[in-house]
Amino acid sequence: VQLQASGGGLVQAGGSLRLSCAASGSMFSFIDMGWYRQAPGKQRELVASMPDTGNTNYADSVKGRFTISRDGAKNTVYLQMDSLKPEDTAVYFCNVIIRSRYGISSSWGQGTLVTVSS
Repeated sequence: VQLQASGGGLVQAGGSLRLSCAASGSMFSFIDMGWYRQAPGKQRELVASMPDTGNTNYADSVKGRFTISRDGAKNTVYLQMDSLKPEDTAVYFCNVIIRSRYGISSSWGQGTLVTVSS
């Protein structure tokens, strides 16, 4: 499966952005979908995830500010980011774990830069 992420950009603190990640391919089903981020000099970290159970998981640092959702018809996962802070500045990556006729696999999007100015 191929992932195309979009929606990053420059925003002032307190502002909002919505990231999108569209999956393309054939004959697959989602096991898990998530967003990660990597700030300069730091390790990549999980921001939010949505397993096929429908539950959602968030990093403590974004709880109450970020919302993960998906559109099954469009094979797209979103990350709505509100009340952004300068410390949210990072490259954001989407990740999906899928099941296909080839088995279970994980794919990463290309990353989209989010910059929050103070």
